[in-house]
Amino acid sequence: MSAHRIGEATIYRGDCLEILPTLGPVDHMITDPPYESVIHRAAAEGRIQRTDGQAPPRGFEFDGIDAIRDEAARTMVAAARGWLLAFALAEGVGAWRDAIQAASGKWDTTLCWVKPDATPRFNGQGAARGFECIVSAWCGTGHRRWQGGGKRGVFTHPTAKGGHPTAKPLALMMALVQLYTRPGDLICDPFMGSGTTGVAAIALGRRFVGIEIEPGYHEIARRRLEARVAQPLLPFDVPATHQPVLALEDAG
Repeated sequence: MSAHRIGEATIYRGDCLEILPTLGPVDHMITDPPYESVIHRAAAEGRIQRTDGQAPPRGFEFDGIDAIRDEAARTMVAAARGWLLAFALAEGVGAWRDAIQAASGKWDTTLCWVKPDATPRFNGQGAARGFECIVSAWCGTGHRRWQGGGKRGVFTHPTAKGGHPTAKPLALMMALVQLYTRPGDLICDPFMGSGTTGVAAIALGRRFVGIEIEPGYHEIARRRLEARVAQPLLPFDVPATHQPVLALEDAG
């Protein structure tokens, strides 16, 4: 395990299931775990398409979430004093709900990230996958607290193009950070990837702790966070558009 301090952020390289229990409590978990194994099988079989001119992935560098979902849910619920937000495919929402509730987290609802630039389903045998889910649960005591009033949990943002195959758009992560956390809160992303959650947290005056097991992605996150700490974003200074990167042709 190695730790790197960058302003109000600390990032670790290693296994989050080993590192997270050693860090003490955090205010919130906002994270993008590995996809369900259906996507990994599709990538391995060549059923993921790209529209940005790059070669489609022939498998990811990391395993699907299925085998470690229950342990990940227990570890995150135990560490969080507030919200747990985790991206998931629609196929994984029920499994995440069951795992979070088994860990004594208070299930809240499923949010939806709509991708207006999602790639069509090229084989024409059904609708394309044009959204991702974000499961939400309250891990603290007392009433749930957020800054959204009665706002619907639907977020429409173009897909992201970057140094990670499942990168999330900065505008989306900033919206989630603004709605679910407050300035000064400590946000943890145990599946940090290229660090977009951390960039959003620092830009909006939160503290951040991230964990990433893959050295290459950890290094990308480190560079991005160092750049943001040196020149923080303004709350509305976010990327305008990105090209779509990945689309599932047929995972059924």
